[in-house]
Amino acid sequence: MLFLILAESALETMPASLQNEPAVRSLAKRRKKAPSRLILDSSLFPSLVRKLPMGEKRGRPDIIHISLLCALRTPLSMEGHLKVYVHTLDDKIIDIDPTVRLPRNYNRFIGLIEQLYEHSQVPPNSKPLLALKNMSLPALLREINPEKTILFCEEGVRVDLNDYMRNLSSLSRVVAMVGGFPHGSFSSQTESLADDKISIYDRPLEAWTVVSRVIYSYELAIFRKTE
Repeated sequence: MLFLILAESALETMPASLQNEPAVRSLAKRRKKAPSRLILDSSLFPSLVRKLPMGEKRGRPDIIHISLLCALRTPLSMEGHLKVYVHTLDDKIIDIDPTVRLPRNYNRFIGLIEQLYEHSQVPPNSKPLLALKNMSLPALLREINPEKTILFCEEGVRVDLNDYMRNLSSLSRVVAMVGGFPHGSFSSQTESLADDKISIYDRPLEAWTVVSRVIYSYELAIFRKTE
């Protein structure tokens, strides 16, 4: 079983320090929502987001959207061998049911995430397909109890990913952590949680590219093993 965690993800509601900005209030009025319920998106407020602490790592919900679309309809997921979580920079966990069908349209996805932050689960009054929890990354890993935890980062040891995953195929609980942020590095705390820090290319890759390659390599490893 592969547990994919989009770690330190650039997904959050509008910070209090920006809620009274004219541009934010104007968007909230158009969306008929309180400013506090909007999802932070740096493409709408680039200059405002850059001024935030760790601004280079924030306000990119599109990374999460594309990465989840890449992960959830793969053979690995549909065969029940993949579980996906989103961990955010402010220590929230989104627990994702593998059967969820996320909107392909970005604006509809944002509306879904705004609903999730408002109600802590989607749908609000039945079995949750998305659940929002206040939980740290170490706490999530304790809950998963993996046999191996891998962090994918530019500074990691370069490996052949197919060979690497083949060597893990006998393990029943493997965690792969991929950064859900656009720029910068993982925190030292996140790095300390990994058994292995690895790299799969000599240049930076988009999160969804790493997600796709990790899942495919794990598929090759475990499906060939069962043939």
